[in-house]
Amino acid sequence: MKPWIAEEVVRLTAVYGTVPPPWSIYPEFHPYSAFWRMGGGEGHLEVWSAWWRQEERTHAQALAYFRSWPPPPVWLPWMIDVLWKPEDWDPDEEVAETEEYFARTEALGFGGRADYERDNEDPKWFSEDEDEMD
Repeated sequence: MKPWIAEEVVRLTAVYGTVPPPWSIYPEFHPYSAFWRMGGGEGHLEVWSAWWRQEERTHAQALAYFRSWPPPPVWLPWMIDVLWKPEDWDPDEEVAETEEYFARTEALGFGGRADYERDNEDPKWFSEDEDEMD
């Protein structure tokens, strides 16, 4: 782990008791925003990913983490990727594989496809500062 990442893990853990997921630190940014590919957002994702990978977690432990930090529905695809690592799936395609994962998140109480779509289309994500979501 890079020294700056290790230092940030220590800092965040001192403040929050763990490394919080991206939506809790920067709730104003849509997960597809360019913010997550540069600057503070990219840095937090690097820290979170390094911290997450450094420790083996059971599926139950991973779920407990997300229950402590429930994602907004627009972040469900990100949580799905962390929990189940589906290959080559696009949350915006209505195919059996994506439905399976959204059904899982819904059964776990995090919301499903309809919640994701509703949140993804919410005007709060679209501002004058960011003309388009990638």
